[in-house]
Amino acid sequence: MNDPRPLGTVLTAMVTPMHADGTIDIDSTIVLANHLLDHGSDGLVISGTTGEAPTTHAPEKLELTRALVDAVGHRATLIAGAGSNDTAHAVMMAEQATEAGVDGVLALVPYYSKPSQKGVVAHLRAIAGATDLPVMLYDIPGRTGIALSDGSLDELAEVANIVANKDATADVAAAKDRIARTGLAWYSGDDPLTLEFMRAGAAGVVSVSAHVAGERIAAMIAAHDAGDTGLADSLHDALLPVHDAIFNGPGASNAKAAMQLLGVIPSRHMRLPLLPLDDDELDALAAALRAAGVPLTP
Repeated sequence: MNDPRPLGTVLTAMVTPMHADGTIDIDSTIVLANHLLDHGSDGLVISGTTGEAPTTHAPEKLELTRALVDAVGHRATLIAGAGSNDTAHAVMMAEQATEAGVDGVLALVPYYSKPSQKGVVAHLRAIAGATDLPVMLYDIPGRTGIALSDGSLDELAEVANIVANKDATADVAAAKDRIARTGLAWYSGDDPLTLEFMRAGAAGVVSVSAHVAGERIAAMIAAHDAGDTGLADSLHDALLPVHDAIFNGPGASNAKAAMQLLGVIPSRHMRLPLLPLDDDELDALAAALRAAGVPLTP
């Protein structure tokens, strides 16, 4: 791997703005994307879990992707989710995202079905084979019910266009060995552990908290890169209340509500089974974010 950060450094797993009637709000999506890129992010993950990929449909994803490629593709790395427990469906998403002009594909370990490791590898190989773009694996056993084994990672790392892994296992010690062994660019998939992952050799983070703290996360990583351990630690400690606020409940609902609180998007509507924050929950989120140093308007 020639580029130690082939897909960027701070990649926001972006929420998908919606109108009050539940339809996707493309105009607000573009406003949000520009806001994130103006505030610390150098990449965006679209149609991921935080973007409500399980409840948005192929034509919507394609429209969303094309709009973002046209609007911000010149200034950011755009990575499209290809997450499904139906391999044919995941392959179709990868193909459509590639045709739409994204920079990379996020290939999720298949969920719920609990296939064998051979099945997991075959699924992820099929996604990678559907595109010539760089592919980031996504290992999140808490959601999928199955983790990538060392052997599976080693095998997948041999696939030419699989270049990275988003690690949401919370196992930093294992990551250090896996990074050295596979040569994949490693991305923290767990905001509170980002600095620990960086110290284990990670390239960056796919972040939800970057919706409200992208510049602070970028500064922490920059301090780490510069060898300023004390500053990196200080910035990490100051970010912990932000992470607590965003992950106190469904992160997607909180991140979308936070964008409404910041005045970036007009609605916090979610699609079931996720619910938008009610007024009391919104007030509690606002108080927590203000206490964590997020500059919300009164």
